[in-house]
Amino acid sequence: MVEPVLRPQRCADNRGGPWQETRDLLNDVLWILGTGAQWREMPEKYSPWQTCHRRFQQWVRRGELEEALQRLSKHLCERGRLKLDEAFVDGTSASAKRAA
Repeated sequence: MVEPVLRPQRCADNRGGPWQETRDLLNDVLWILGTGAQWREMPEKYSPWQTCHRRFQQWVRRGELEEALQRLSKHLCERGRLKLDEAFVDGTSASAKRAA
């Protein structure tokens, strides 16, 4: 459902190596967004962090990530799997100590 939106477009001269699978890269990006880790901290089992970061930036600049997430949320709402009227907020706070 979201792959057509996020599918990479080849350069006209067809340079470069084979593209990483879109599904794998999306999974990798979601890991970063879910954990809050830095790109360089991606575990070895994921795609190279440079590739993930570059594709993430492309998706955001072109509005593709937003469109893909909107499609996914619409699909889930239609099937009763997502309720947008519910929200959870993490209320964790840490006080700053003087001269800390």
